[in-house]
Amino acid sequence: MKEETPICLPQLTNDIVTSARKTRLCAYAVALEGWRRGLKLKWYTKDSEHFKDMIVFGVNPPGRLFSLSSDERTHYFFRTRGDKVTNEAVRIGSEKDETKIWLEKAGVPVPLGRGFLEENEDEDIVKYGITLGFPLVLKPTNGSLGNGVITNIRSEQELRKAVNYVRHELEYREVIIEQYVAGEEYRVYVIEDSVIAAYNRVPANIIGDGVHTVAELIDLKNNQRKKNARLFSCLIEMDVEIIEFLQSAGYDLQSVPQKGELIYLRQKTNVSSGGDPIDVTDDLPEEIKDIAIRAINAVPGLYHGGVDIIINPDKPIEQAAVVIELNPTAQIGGILFPLKGKSRDIPGAIIDYYFPETKGIDTRGSKVYFDFITALEPLENRSGIEVEVAPAPKGELYSKKYTVNGTVHRYSFHQWLKQQALDKNMHGFIKNSMYGNIEVVIAGTDKHEVNNYKNLFYEVPKKKAKVQKVSEEIWKEPIKIGFEISEKYKISSLKSVDTAIKKMEKDLKDINKQIIKTEKENRKIVESNSWKYTRIIRKIGDLIKRVTGTRKKSSPDVN
Repeated sequence: MKEETPICLPQLTNDIVTSARKTRLCAYAVALEGWRRGLKLKWYTKDSEHFKDMIVFGVNPPGRLFSLSSDERTHYFFRTRGDKVTNEAVRIGSEKDETKIWLEKAGVPVPLGRGFLEENEDEDIVKYGITLGFPLVLKPTNGSLGNGVITNIRSEQELRKAVNYVRHELEYREVIIEQYVAGEEYRVYVIEDSVIAAYNRVPANIIGDGVHTVAELIDLKNNQRKKNARLFSCLIEMDVEIIEFLQSAGYDLQSVPQKGELIYLRQKTNVSSGGDPIDVTDDLPEEIKDIAIRAINAVPGLYHGGVDIIINPDKPIEQAAVVIELNPTAQIGGILFPLKGKSRDIPGAIIDYYFPETKGIDTRGSKVYFDFITALEPLENRSGIEVEVAPAPKGELYSKKYTVNGTVHRYSFHQWLKQQALDKNMHGFIKNSMYGNIEVVIAGTDKHEVNNYKNLFYEVPKKKAKVQKVSEEIWKEPIKIGFEISEKYKISSLKSVDTAIKKMEKDLKDINKQIIKTEKENRKIVESNSWKYTRIIRKIGDLIKRVTGTRKKSSPDVN
C-alpha cells in the first residue's frame, strides 16, 4: 500500500505531541503556541472558579482547561474555544435543531427537516419522515463524534428501526430528522470572516492491491494511522457495522480486492471512527468558503469554530452545499495532522485572534516544548486545581549532543551535569547508552555557553567520573524544557552486552522450539489417512503443472 506523506507544521511534530491525545491534542496545540510566544500558561481542573461560568462538556479530566496571559489581558480556553465565544452561542451550537433555525434565518442552506422533543411519540417522527421523502438522516439533537447518527435511511421499515435504536437503545430522546443529502463531507474552520483551514472527512476505507485480503488491508491502514499523532487513537475498529457494510457491498473480510479498488467500510465520516482527514484548504471553492463564513456569523457570539458542510459535486456550485452542523468547540487534530495534504496552523490563528500583539512572533522554527504529563501531574493527583507552566526560553535556541566515553555511568556524575546545566539556564537530558557511553543533549539561548559545556566533562571531580573522550554534533530534534536524567540503559557496557547475548540465546531457543513443533505437525499430516488417500490427486496435479510448464516454454514469444 503506497503511503502519501503529509506536510506537517515544523513546530508541531509527532514527537512533541506524543503525550497529548484526542481532545487534549487540540488544547495542547493552542496552549503550546501561546506559551512559545511568551504568554503565561496555566492549566486548571473544572473546579476552578475561573470556569464556573463557562459551558464545559463531559467529565473533562485535566488537560482541556487553560488560560493564557499577556501583560494586558488574560483569556480562558476550553480546548479550542476561547472566552470570546459566548455561552449562548455554545448552547445554540450544541442543539442541532436550534442551529438549523439560526442558519435558515441567515439564508444559509441547510437540509430540510426538524427536531423532535423527548415527549414526542415515535410515530410522530415516522409520519413526518415519510412526508419529507426518502432517503433520510436521523441524529441526536445534542450528540457528538457521530454517535447515534443514522444516514441514508431508504424505507419506512429502516426508519422505524433507526428511531427505536437511537431513542430507546442509545437513549437519545431528542432527535432531528432531515433529508439525506448525497455528497462529500467537509470540516471548515472559520475565525470571523476568514477560513483558516478545510479538510475532507472521508469515511473509513481501504484500497485494494490485488494481494491482501480486506482484513489485512485494514491492518495495513491502521499501521499507517499509528504513525499519525491524531489518528493514532482513531484506528479502524472491526465491528458489526463494518461487517454489515462490507456484506452490502458484496465483500467479506477474506475478499481480495483488485489493485486500486476503493472500498468504504462505513458511511459515517467521523475521524474518530476511522475516517480520513484530507486537507483541501487551497482547493475549496470560494463560494463554499463564503457559506462557511456566513454560517459562523449567523449565530450571535460565535466568533470562531468548525462548520460541517456536505457538497454534492454533481450540482451547480450555487446549489451544491448544505451546512449540517456548527462546532463551537471544534476538534482540530484532523487538520493539524491530515492523512494527505498540508497541516494548517489553526493554533496560530487562534492566538492571533485573542492576542494580536503577538502576531509578529514566528514560532515555525521553534522546537522547544513542555512535558504535558509532568505539567498536569498536580491536577491529576488532585494536589491542586491550577498549575503554571515554567516560561518558554526567550530567543533562538542552540542545541548540541555530546557523546562521552569513559567511567561515566555514576548517578552522582549525572546529577552534577544536570545542576551545571540548570545553573546556566540550559535544558536537555542525559541517557546511558548500551555501548558503554552516555549521551548528553544541551540547549540554551546562549550559544557560547552551549559550546563551552563541553569543557565541563574534563572539569568533573575525579570521584564522580573519569572522562576519556568527548565527541559533539548539532542536535536538531525537539527540546523539552527542564533537564531529565533517563534511566534507560542505566547499566554498565559489559552488562548491556551480556544481557543482549542472553536475550538472543533465549530468542534462538524459542525459534528452535517452534521449528521442532512445526516439524512434528508436518509429520502428523504426512502420516495421516487423509494425506495418504489424496496422494494420487497430488501426483496428477504435479503432472499437469509439469506438462503446462513445458508447453509454455516451447511456445513462441508474442509481442
